Amino acid sequence: MIDQNEYDKQFYQNIKRRLITNKLIQIGVFCSVIIALIPLCSIVFEVFKNGINAISIDFLLDVPGSIGSGQGGIGPAIQGTILLICLTSLIGIPLGLSSGLFLYEFHDNKIAKMIRFFNDVFMEFPTIILGIFAFLVIVLTLGYFTILAGSFALSLIMFPIIARTTEESLKMVPVTYKEAGIALGLQKWVISVRIIMSAAKKGIVNGILLSVARIGGETAPLIMTILGSSQFFHGIDSPVDSLTLRIWRLSLLPYDDAQTSGWGSALVLIFIIIMISIGIRYLFDNNIRKSIKT
Repeated sequence: MIDQNEYDKQFYQNIKRRLITNKLIQIGVFCSVIIALIPLCSIVFEVFKNGINAISIDFLLDVPGSIGSGQGGIGPAIQGTILLICLTSLIGIPLGLSSGLFLYEFHDNKIAKMIRFFNDVFMEFPTIILGIFAFLVIVLTLGYFTILAGSFALSLIMFPIIARTTEESLKMVPVTYKEAGIALGLQKWVISVRIIMSAAKKGIVNGILLSVARIGGETAPLIMTILGSSQFFHGIDSPVDSLTLRIWRLSLLPYDDAQTSGWGSALVLIFIIIMISIGIRYLFDNNIRKSIKT
C-alpha cells in the first residue's frame, strides 16, 4: 500500500504543477492578446491621425465634388454602405442561421457533410470571383448595375461565416437541453429554435457581427455589381456608392485632398462598423437582462 504521507506529497505536487501550468498559459494568452492588439491599435491610430482633418458636416452629407477640387463629401457612400449592410443581412442572416441549424441537426447526413464541405470552400473563396458570379447572374440578366447584385454577392460571403459559427455554437449547448424538451413532449423544431438556438444566442450574435464586419470591408465584389455613383440612392435600377469603393477610388488619385478624404472615409467606415457592433450587443444584453428579470 502507498504511504499516506507519500500520497499527500504526490497530490500536492500535482496540484502545484497544474497551478504553475495554468499560470504560464494565462501569461501566454495575455502576451498573445497584447501582440495582436499592437498592429490593430497602430492601424486605428494611423487612420484617425490622417482622417480626422477631413471630418465635417459637409464631408459627411455632401455628394463628391469634381476630381482634384478638394470639395464635396461622402454622403452617397455612407448611405450606400448602410443600405448594402442592411439588405445583405436580410439575405445572409436567415440563410446562414437555417444552414447552421440544419448542419447541427443532421450532422451525420451525407447532404449535411456535402453542405459543410462547400460551406468551408465558400469561406476561403476569392471574393472577386463571387462578384463576377453576381455580375453574370444579376447584372447581365437585368441589364444594369444594382444594389441587389451587390447584396447578393456580399451575402455569399456572409452566410458561410454565420452558418459555421451557428453550428459550432449549437454544438456547445448541453445535450440535456434537448432531452428536457423531448421529455416535455415538444416538437423537434420547437426544441431546436426556441430552446437550443436561444441557449446559443451569444455565439450566434458574435458570428453575425463577424460577418457584418467582413462584408463592410469588401471592395472587389462591389466593383462588378454596384459600380459606384456620385449621387444618392434613387432606385434599384441605378448604380450606388459605398465607402469601400470611395476609399479605393480616392486612393488612386494623386491629390493631397483626395488622400485625406480617403483616410476620412476609412475612419467613417470603422465608426459605422463599431456602432453596429455596439448597438447589436447592447440590444442583445438588454434582452438577456429583461428575460432574467421575468
